[in-house]
Amino acid sequence: MQTETLTSLVVEALEGLKGRDITTMDVSELTNVTDVMIVVSGTSSRHINALANAVVVDVKANGLQPIGVEGKQGSEWVLVDLGDVVVHVMTPDTRALYDLERLWSDLPSDTDRESRVRH
Repeated sequence: MQTETLTSLVVEALEGLKGRDITTMDVSELTNVTDVMIVVSGTSSRHINALANAVVVDVKANGLQPIGVEGKQGSEWVLVDLGDVVVHVMTPDTRALYDLERLWSDLPSDTDRESRVRH
């Protein structure tokens, strides 16, 4: 499945269960681990688990097996690893604490690192 299609599928699943503040970040030039990170807030641990589960169910229904799901019942942060797309489902407080959007936007790209190494 293409990254854009997978990203759209995930965002639709999150919107369907009223995920809050859905942010999609293209990190393909910052890391070789994944291409897209999606960060979304849930209102409670139950909502977080429902959001993560909706992503897993919808992705499986479209023929893709998630690589892994980290976090457990009652958790404030669940990560769904889909390979090219990684989904972080968090409480607003946990999201503010780790501030992944700022962290990833502050990282230099691979191109920036390569030019610093060459010079």
